[in-house]
Amino acid sequence: MPDAAWSKSSYSAPTDDNCVETARLHHDVVGVRDSKDLAKGHFTVPTHAWGRFIGSVVG
Repeated sequence: MPDAAWSKSSYSAPTDDNCVETARLHHDVVGVRDSKDLAKGHFTVPTHAWGRFIGSVVG
């Protein structure tokens, strides 16, 4: 997804090996990838499921 606007997690640090990036790939799909190893690609999650996941770890 070369045109996707990927955003690094605010919990990721420059020296941290656990860096996650997300991007809205379509109106109902979120992409998730490891920013330290882009060659592995990404996986996709429905937007509503990603929202529930984030709500469960934040709340």
